[in-house]
Amino acid sequence: MHRIMLVGDTGVDPRYLRRQLAGIAEIDFQPFDEALRSHPGNSTILDIDLGRETRLLHLKEWLGRKPAGAKAIFIIDKTSHLQNTRAYALGATDVLNRRFDGRELLKKLLGDIASLSADPTNPAIRQSAAVSAAVDTLQNIFSSACLGEPLDSSSIKSAGDTVVGHLEAQGLKAWIDTVRTHHSLTYQHCLLVTGLAIAFGQQIKVSHADRQRLSFAGMLHDIGKARVPVAILEKPGPLDGDEMAVMMKHPQFGIDALSTAPELPAEMLDMVIHHHEYLDGSGYPHGLCAGEISDLVRMITIADVFGALIERRSYKPPLSGTAAYKILLDMGPKLDKDLVRAFQPVADLGVHH
Repeated sequence: MHRIMLVGDTGVDPRYLRRQLAGIAEIDFQPFDEALRSHPGNSTILDIDLGRETRLLHLKEWLGRKPAGAKAIFIIDKTSHLQNTRAYALGATDVLNRRFDGRELLKKLLGDIASLSADPTNPAIRQSAAVSAAVDTLQNIFSSACLGEPLDSSSIKSAGDTVVGHLEAQGLKAWIDTVRTHHSLTYQHCLLVTGLAIAFGQQIKVSHADRQRLSFAGMLHDIGKARVPVAILEKPGPLDGDEMAVMMKHPQFGIDALSTAPELPAEMLDMVIHHHEYLDGSGYPHGLCAGEISDLVRMITIADVFGALIERRSYKPPLSGTAAYKILLDMGPKLDKDLVRAFQPVADLGVHH
């Protein structure tokens, strides 16, 4: 769960912010003078009297020590131009008017998660009923996770049925060619993993119901990324160490978000938290080993790794199916060898540059 430092004067009550962000973030309230003896966090909200000029120099110096990329958001009176000007002069990355809505704050902290959804001018996406249904479902998944709202499992199942039918009728290559046109790296990846997971199920001849289950898992697996800042998710280059550390929290963020979905099968929760685990214990977040990792997780992990390798990114071309599959083989004891072998025909299904 995100931790937000709230720095306030003695009259500030953190309960309003805690109610607004219940289940999404933990609020660490610190009185102004006490906060200055620590360091700013990655997400700091300041609700202080900006009219007391004697302490503003200390505040500016303190905010100058915030981590690179950290957010410092000042709460100001809506009509006060002076407070707005002073906030930015002190080092604010943004401001919010008093009695703000939790959605406004999350947008300031994480970026506009809605910007990840499909561009309505993209004809390749909108002319495919199955891809459109999956994109709209991902938008609902990410929105619910970001805002702490209940997950609509029935809509995910419905979209999954459509995607399974599309893959059965038109094959994996058409799916990959279409979803690679999506402008969002995050959505492109989720859509690729979904298609690969279903095709994997087809290849090993699982039941139609199990293919629907794989579709559900593919769309849900990265739900925790809804609570990762958009600037990190969509960065047009490799992540640095700090950014990678935030990104690696997404499995836990996913479980946090799914606390509002008690009807989900336990295997789906297991898949969300553990799809980055490897059989040799080198994965995260729990370092599980072979027998602790379910078959569903093993399949989604293979689809997840392969999907990342064939993604179209601005800073690197996608790998061919052959080259990506060789990397799966080279991962050796990290992945289930029998399942990797069974995945080879999927890798060969027309996945080219």
